[in-house]
Amino acid sequence: MLSVQRLKAKKKSPRRHLWLEKLLAIIAVANLVLVTFDLTYLYLRDWYFVEAPTIVRYYDQVKGIEPHRETQSYLNKVDRLATQVQQIGLQSSEVESLLQQLRQLSNEMIEDNPFDVAGKAGNLAKIKRLMRTRVATFNNRTVEASAHEAFTLFWSQLYLSQVGWEREISFFNTQLRPLIETNYYRDIGENSKFVDKFWVIDLPFIIIFSIDFLIRTLFLSFRNKLSWLEAMLRRWYDILLLLPVVVLIPILRLLRIIPVTVRLYQSRLLNLEPVRSQINRDFVANFAEEITEIVGIKVIDQLQEAIGNGNISRWLLRSKSGSYIDINNTNELSAIASRLVQLSVYQVMPKVMPDIEALIYHNMQNILNQSPVYKQLQNMPGVSNLPKQLASEITKSSYSAIVNIMKDPQSAKVWQQLTNNFSKTLETELQKEHNLKEIQDLFVDLLEEIKINYIQNIAEGGIEEILEESEEIRRIKRKR
Repeated sequence: MLSVQRLKAKKKSPRRHLWLEKLLAIIAVANLVLVTFDLTYLYLRDWYFVEAPTIVRYYDQVKGIEPHRETQSYLNKVDRLATQVQQIGLQSSEVESLLQQLRQLSNEMIEDNPFDVAGKAGNLAKIKRLMRTRVATFNNRTVEASAHEAFTLFWSQLYLSQVGWEREISFFNTQLRPLIETNYYRDIGENSKFVDKFWVIDLPFIIIFSIDFLIRTLFLSFRNKLSWLEAMLRRWYDILLLLPVVVLIPILRLLRIIPVTVRLYQSRLLNLEPVRSQINRDFVANFAEEITEIVGIKVIDQLQEAIGNGNISRWLLRSKSGSYIDINNTNELSAIASRLVQLSVYQVMPKVMPDIEALIYHNMQNILNQSPVYKQLQNMPGVSNLPKQLASEITKSSYSAIVNIMKDPQSAKVWQQLTNNFSKTLETELQKEHNLKEIQDLFVDLLEEIKINYIQNIAEGGIEEILEESEEIRRIKRKR
């Protein structure tokens, strides 16, 4: 009893160190944000490259990313060409030399596909398509050019002078350069996997969560007298913050959302009570109906089977054959009947004697009123009170006779003999095959009707009403 009171006191008392739980929950959220950012970085790097270049400049080092030498050399060569054209013009041997180098680099880029390592082969396909479309109407005629021919024509003095240098270099810088700039090379480590130093960022968080996990489980083990393994299993969700497998399978890091959500809820930074209530309600509504039907049908089926094979009849008739176990050497049915008779005689009947007397008086008055003799004698002194006196005497005499029978040993013996003979005669008649079969069939049919009409129709509003009543009870308890 004392332990129960202590448990209730713990539940009612405010949680200690709530500020620490809030701090750890905030740290867990920060870690989850970093994990999500790391997992999506490569997919969103092109957007970061344009909108947040500072992030790319620093975080590329974490992912082992550096500019691809081939594509970066290509862009550097274009920048040198633009500088030469501005200084000495398009028609010069130096510019022609640079254009020749660009034509060669373009062919190598198409052949080697340096975009493949970064998973950006689509960028190269888009670059080739844009270039073929750009030079397709040169000299007002359609030219069916391959990617090699398109680049060769584009990086030529003839094309650039006739179409316009400023226009074409602007097309390159706005349409093609962004596709080439986002390409990168990623180092491969000794384990034959891409270099990824996120573990350096993640390690301090794992250390914090590990210390917290050890302290929590030790305290839980000591307080609830559990083994350390049992205490760890109580906090199984925190293990998702610690498992080293998240380094080998990065996507599993997202499972940290489970312990983070739990910590936010436990620290009261996030109110998940409506969500929890709805989940519980949906779960109960979906499964309680089926479980109730299954249990109810199973119980009735077992009752039908027990009736069909005679187990119920043998139990009721106290058959000594079979495997029936009597734990107290008492006929419970006879004992119950005897106790009910005693309660009726000594407790119930004295309290209802006035009602019994009134009933006898009413019936006697009706009988006498039908007699012409009584009507003639009714006006005589004392005759009008005769029915009431007779009713009182009959009631008292009857009750006294019953009490005397209960007290008189000889009467009790005769009563017991009557009861035994009645029980034996009833048992004999019930054991007759046609009587027993008829009663069993009736009980089986009755149970089948109950199963069909009540158990299997429980879905018609029953579960929802029970859930509403349960929620109302919880609301009343919370208000107290």
